[in-house]
Amino acid sequence: MEEDQDRLAEIIGKNIMRLRKMQGLTQSELAEKLNYSDKSVSKWEQGNGIPDVRILMRLAELFGVTLDELVHEPQGAVIMPKRFRFKQRIITLLCAVGLCWLTAVVLYVFLGIFGKGELPHTWLVFIYAIVASAIVVLVFACVWKWKVVRIISLTVLIWSVLGCIYLTAFVFGQSIWLIFLIGIPLQILALFFFVWRKGARFKE
Repeated sequence: MEEDQDRLAEIIGKNIMRLRKMQGLTQSELAEKLNYSDKSVSKWEQGNGIPDVRILMRLAELFGVTLDELVHEPQGAVIMPKRFRFKQRIITLLCAVGLCWLTAVVLYVFLGIFGKGELPHTWLVFIYAIVASAIVVLVFACVWKWKVVRIISLTVLIWSVLGCIYLTAFVFGQSIWLIFLIGIPLQILALFFFVWRKGARFKE
C-alpha cells in the first residue's frame, strides 16, 4: 500500500514538473498562484508528498488538463495542456492540408512538362486539391471532435465535389449546372444531422 502511495506521488510529481515547465513557470511562480510556498511545490515534484484534492483540482485547472490526466502516468501520447494541444493540432492540420496542395502543384508541374501542351486543363488539379483538403480537415475534425469545423469542412466538401464534377464536364463541352441542385438537399441533411447530434447529446 505504501509502495502504491509512493508511486502515485512520483507520477503526480513528474506530471506537475513537466506541465509547469511547459507553461514556462518557475516553482516560485506556481507556488504563488496556488498560495503555497515554493518548498511545497518542490516537495511535490520530488515525489515526497501528494497535494490535497483541492490543490490537485486547482493544478489541473491551471495546466489545462483533467484531474485524471494529472494523477495518472501518460499512456501513449504525452499529455499536454489544452493550449499546447490545440497549437499542435493546428500545425498538424496545416501540414496535412499543405501536403494536399504540394501534391497538386507537383502533379500540375509534371503534367505541364510531360504533357507537352496536350493537356490544356491541368489547372483542374487545384480544384481537386480543394476536395482533398476538405476531406483531410473533415477527418481530423471528426477525430478531434471539432463540431463547427466539422460542419464547415463537410459543406466545403459537398460543394467542391459538385464543382469538380461540373468543371470537369464543362471542359469537355458539357454544361451540367443542374448538378448543383443536388447540393441543396445534401446541405440540408448535413445541417440537420449536425443539429440533431448536438440536440441528442444535450438530452443525454
